[in-house]
Amino acid sequence: MLRFVLLILLLCGSASMRASADNNASDAGLTRELARLDDELRHRDFYLAERRQSIDSLVAVASDSTLAALPRAEAMLRLGDALNSFDSEWAIREYRDGLKLATRHQLHPLDETFLLRMATFLPLSGYFEEAISLYNSIDTVGMAVDRKIEYFDTGRQMYSYIASFHAPHPTDSLRYMTLSREAQAQMLPLLPPSSVKYKLNLGEHYYLSNSYAKAEAVLSDLISDLDETDNTYARATHILSSIARERGRHIDYLYLLTLSAIADTKAATREVASLQELGGALYDYGDIERAHLYLSIALRNAVECNAPLRMIQSAQAIPYIEQAHQSQLRQSRYITYGVIALLAVILVLLIVTLWMLYKKVKQKNGLTKKLADANKVKDLYINEFLNLCSVYIEKLHKLSNLVHRKITTGKSADLLQLTKSGKLVEEQSEEFYEVFDKAFLNLYPEFIEAVNKLLRPEEQIIPAAGERLNTDLRILAFMRLGITESSRIARLLNYSIHTIYAYRNKLKNRAISRDTFEADIMFIPSISEAPQN
Repeated sequence: MLRFVLLILLLCGSASMRASADNNASDAGLTRELARLDDELRHRDFYLAERRQSIDSLVAVASDSTLAALPRAEAMLRLGDALNSFDSEWAIREYRDGLKLATRHQLHPLDETFLLRMATFLPLSGYFEEAISLYNSIDTVGMAVDRKIEYFDTGRQMYSYIASFHAPHPTDSLRYMTLSREAQAQMLPLLPPSSVKYKLNLGEHYYLSNSYAKAEAVLSDLISDLDETDNTYARATHILSSIARERGRHIDYLYLLTLSAIADTKAATREVASLQELGGALYDYGDIERAHLYLSIALRNAVECNAPLRMIQSAQAIPYIEQAHQSQLRQSRYITYGVIALLAVILVLLIVTLWMLYKKVKQKNGLTKKLADANKVKDLYINEFLNLCSVYIEKLHKLSNLVHRKITTGKSADLLQLTKSGKLVEEQSEEFYEVFDKAFLNLYPEFIEAVNKLLRPEEQIIPAAGERLNTDLRILAFMRLGITESSRIARLLNYSIHTIYAYRNKLKNRAISRDTFEADIMFIPSISEAPQN
């Protein structure tokens, strides 16, 4: 979609391009183009592979020894031209071999073309003196116009490369830049005014002469007719970015540099200035991450292109940006660690909260169950109490009938005999024990087992066959129900108080812990208090 929009903008003519090259680039536009450059750089290997494939097809022809000298030399020239922004050393090697072949077979003016190519690109590998020597060795007397254009273009580019290398030394840099401008000035009148090369060099000439408005008008008009992958487009947008920088339009400067870098990337050009300059500019702009990425790729381009000039330019900026990048990474790590620590604290708090919530829910469920069990026990208590009451009411009713019958029949002596024998009390007691034992064990089903755990092994209490509780267990049962006074227990069991004291003392003596035995009895759980599996 972005490419489509860009194409429409290009087709709108020189006016719209001039506006975009002026001061209409916005932060949003810059952000969009930087994102597009990031995307193109991710496809860098694909573009390089395409160009390498094209180069391989030229290698096959240039290395064909069966070809005649002229077509083979021309193939070497095409191969060198395909390599000159891709692998400088290889390109220079092809130009050298082509020059030897052209010289050996007197292929003129092809031999001069090889000389001019070598003079143009030797400075990229640091061979300044050799380049200047080759350039000056060419005789321009009687040279055809096309050849002169090529000659002066070589001088322009060669001296420009040398001036860039001497940038840390302003005097030397200015001297070589002046020679470059002189060569360009001599070339311009020879070029057709409608040609792309004329417009590009005229725009650059205006820029170097500080005629920024003229330069911008010419170059903006030029790029409206160029494809984004054209090397001239990359050069023109680079010059336009320099104009924007000089005129204080920082966003436009970055925007146009980005367009130039995109063009270089899509053309698989490794000998580039735009990407490394953009990296340095973004460092000043505060975009450390992109600055580090762009300069790293620019340095890799320079190394792969075997271009020491670009290596030096990229390497000079990288230490500062690397330091800032590492500082940014450290800051990011600290923030990440802080976030992780905060999340860990939140997680711990969440776990604690969930655990507390779980405990509360469990406690609530336990209380609910205890309440339900208590209601169940209450029902059992009431039921057993009513049973016991009904039994005694029935017994009382029977006793009342018996007394009435005996008295009315004149058998009062029988009543006296019945009460003297104690048989009536004994029978009532047995019935009471049976009802009590059953009711108590319904409430405390593990009572006998729990009591025996408190007694020594040889002193275990085992009720007789058919018996639920014996006297010892009943005394302890009454104590568990809270009836601890011996006098009350004696009345319930129809024993003397001394007998109850004796029973309690014997039970203590049988216990594992005599001193705590009776207190331990109180902790024997009822059916509602027993632990649940």
